[in-house]
Amino acid sequence: MTVVDRPRTAVKRVGPGWAARYRATVIVSDILCALLAGGVAVVVRFGEVTPYVEPYALSSAALPFLWVVVVGLSRAYEPRFAGVGSEEFRRVARAGVMLTAAVAVVAYVTKIDVARGYVIIALPLMTVLTLLARYALRRRLHRKRTRLQCMRRVIAVGHQGSVADLVRLLQKERYHGMHIVGACLPDEGAGVADVGVPVLGGFSDVPLVVAQAQADTVAVLACPELDGSALRRLAWRLEKSRTDLVVAPALMEVAGPRTTIRPVAGMPLLHVEHPELAGGRRLVKNVFDRVVAGLGLLLVSPLFVLIAVAVRATSPGPAFFRQTRVGKDGRTFTIVKFRTMGVDAESRKVELASDIDGVLFKIRHDPRVTRVGAFLRRHSLDELPQLVNVVKGDMSLVGPRPPLPEEVARYGDDVRRRLLVRPGMTGLWQVSGRSDLSWEEAVRLDLRYMENWSLTLDLQIMWKTWSAVARGSGAY
Repeated sequence: MTVVDRPRTAVKRVGPGWAARYRATVIVSDILCALLAGGVAVVVRFGEVTPYVEPYALSSAALPFLWVVVVGLSRAYEPRFAGVGSEEFRRVARAGVMLTAAVAVVAYVTKIDVARGYVIIALPLMTVLTLLARYALRRRLHRKRTRLQCMRRVIAVGHQGSVADLVRLLQKERYHGMHIVGACLPDEGAGVADVGVPVLGGFSDVPLVVAQAQADTVAVLACPELDGSALRRLAWRLEKSRTDLVVAPALMEVAGPRTTIRPVAGMPLLHVEHPELAGGRRLVKNVFDRVVAGLGLLLVSPLFVLIAVAVRATSPGPAFFRQTRVGKDGRTFTIVKFRTMGVDAESRKVELASDIDGVLFKIRHDPRVTRVGAFLRRHSLDELPQLVNVVKGDMSLVGPRPPLPEEVARYGDDVRRRLLVRPGMTGLWQVSGRSDLSWEEAVRLDLRYMENWSLTLDLQIMWKTWSAVARGSGAY
């Protein structure tokens, strides 16, 4: 299928006005954070305004403008960072460090007597407040995107399977802010494919399709027809309309920290580092897991007693449930949970049918679950005893879901890669839908985590776990 109704002229781009408004809101937020931090620093350090304090009061008034300039130089206002990823926060933190270092160097070189207490309070507080404000604005943006507001209008370019996968993923994860409004497939098959969005043309029609759909972004998926020369020509044709061009490599699940661009003989080669499955960083993770789990056991021990009493009082049987699971490198271990089902749950399993396809056995309204057990499952309280497994080293705080031996027996070669790391109490699967996920989606998330592990990612998942547990969605 070919788009024919438009002459091949310069395309007038309909820009995403929300991006400019969001950027203005962020700048105002940064100014207010700097004003607040400067005011707090003056009050805390000096207590009252005196002639000696007046220069610091003036500095606090000028601090917001200096802060906006430094953050701008750090390129933390770029629209491509809005709403997704940690790069925005890293750049804000880097701006805070740069400004603090610059003040220290200037004070040392010029021999200016600066009240160190003021600097120590104002600049770190300003950075922290800015990070918190950015996080709040991001959450607000995500809520709008669930209603299809503040979205980029995207044309997906590629083969049918890859385009369909991208459409399905972005329809589910709207917080990315990319709304696919049309697709361009290879010219010979553009009129017959079903990818979940209208197929508006072939590869040669992309600039015209952008105008037709009033899109502002073109996403090119890996395909042999669009090699380096073809992509360069497409970028030239999109230049006039200032349409953003993004290219997805074949390695869809590899995160940015593992990839770098290496120019070789004029060609930009994508260098992919191997995932770090051992060594110093893993040792840090192991120590972090055990220390946090040990502290967690101390804090929640009174809750353990209350839950155990509630389980024993409302159904016959022990308070704890023990089950064999498969851990790192295929080694089995005994997982500990609070009992949420009747003692005859395993014998009744043969009478029931799973609600989801695949290896996992899940029932949305499982008749074997007790009334107290349903509450514990909804808020993941039944999993608290797994802190003991973390302290023992069988599990991690964050990692793939711990599988049953009969599940592992049905694993394919790709899925077995999950067994290269310790299973976790929480993970990407839990903060992305839990039992509402299909088997294929759960595997994809576990493999994505394993390929892109970092302590920062662990902390992000642990932070998101609180809201997922509070909502209780997907827990049954």
